[in-house]
Amino acid sequence: MFQHFCFSFYGHIADCQYPFMIIYVGCGGTGNIMCSECGGRGHLDIDIDMDSLQKKEPRGKFGVLLSAHASQSRALRADTRGEMLYSFRELSNVQLQTTVMGIKVFTISFILASSLLFLLFVPSKLMAPSPRFRPPTFAPNSSYPVTFAYLISASRGDSVKLTRLLRALYHPANFYLIHLELGAPEAERGELARVVARDPVLGPAGNVWVVGKPNLVTYRGPTMVATTLHAMAILLRTCRWDWFINLSASDYPLVTQDDLIHAFSNVPKNVNFIQHSSRLGWKLNNRGKPIVIDPALYSRNKSELWWVIKQRALPTAFKLYTGSAWTVLSRSFAEYCVIAWDNLPRTLLLYYTNFLSSPEGYFQTVICNSDVFSNTTANHDLHYITWDNPPRQHPRYLGQKDYKRMIQSNRPFARKFRQNDPVLDRIDRDLLKRGRREFSFGGWCLGSGNAKRACSDLQSINYGSLHPGPGAKRVGGLLSRVLSARNFTRKQCK
Repeated sequence: MFQHFCFSFYGHIADCQYPFMIIYVGCGGTGNIMCSECGGRGHLDIDIDMDSLQKKEPRGKFGVLLSAHASQSRALRADTRGEMLYSFRELSNVQLQTTVMGIKVFTISFILASSLLFLLFVPSKLMAPSPRFRPPTFAPNSSYPVTFAYLISASRGDSVKLTRLLRALYHPANFYLIHLELGAPEAERGELARVVARDPVLGPAGNVWVVGKPNLVTYRGPTMVATTLHAMAILLRTCRWDWFINLSASDYPLVTQDDLIHAFSNVPKNVNFIQHSSRLGWKLNNRGKPIVIDPALYSRNKSELWWVIKQRALPTAFKLYTGSAWTVLSRSFAEYCVIAWDNLPRTLLLYYTNFLSSPEGYFQTVICNSDVFSNTTANHDLHYITWDNPPRQHPRYLGQKDYKRMIQSNRPFARKFRQNDPVLDRIDRDLLKRGRREFSFGGWCLGSGNAKRACSDLQSINYGSLHPGPGAKRVGGLLSRVLSARNFTRKQCK
């Protein structure tokens, strides 16, 4: 059986579009892919005898990435140390229909020989993985039922909080992108990157990155949304993961990552945890009608938003929604926001560029106005947050008096915390089982007898092992209620 493919021999490897299923060994040394169309400059159309290749490599480690999605034509960019990456797992379910564009189809043998010679002579500099986003050097993430990609946003002076949060959140299954905004000194950003690089676990693992060219961010302006989309694009290009979670340096986990992975293992991977409401109330006049300009879009100097005197009418082409800026979004929805194949996310991004507090409305309005994703929303942000009465721009700081209520909420995250607040020590000791400068409790970080930590370096990691604790039960109970037949559809995008 011959299958026709279009390739461009440069870039990295990742799957083009959810629900495409790229069948390969994950991020362990293969790189990432980009999407493109057949027939352009630098592309090559080839026909491959799949039966013959499958006999040669029945275990599926020879090869090219396949997209398990019928009726879609996508190019796979192959660039990984001179090999075409094919995999044959689930090959019987794959039916690719592609169109020959731009290059005359030669005989099968000539094309195969030409493509192999081409791969052998690709300059090594094109095949070298990016030093900033190199894939992990250990086993693929298929060892775990689910994986998360974290964006951790921070500002000037947040390095101490970031370092503590990273150790509380870290797990070898996940991916972490730290964005220390442009307003922070370059020395602070450089020191943070050095801390990560020199760590005996974080450095060799290669799944923690610091954004080298950050954005200037104004929380109430569109630059926060732009930073989130930027992070999504980087993480989509870099590796395979199931959910995208955005946090700030003032957030903190209330469960271990083993707890969270275990609790999410039975959750459908298209579900988006995003608190939303169409009842804007006072926000209609105070946020929907004013026009604001964020100088961070065009200036290197941070300053406040400024307001246009004239106001605008409320939109009629789409319905406005509002909600929490803190979300847990599926990979498929993240891809939709970045790729925007029906143009809705781009249209709304233009609208929210002049919207006050756009992080609290952009993703809600996108998902609830999308015919594809509006029925995937779970109306919850999975955060424990308390507000003053009446509410202010930012929530109240949490402390020791909030500890019991935080646990009883069954939520995996809480915010906001002051730097080194005593309640964080209590969370570390009682919930995360971590000591000073240690990682949180987990199966990957255990020695004999569960007493001695085995995560002093990369080689000592017990990869693939999960040890969920009481936190998994708490979060699992919350997810069951949120996703129950009574709550799930009844609270979607009304």
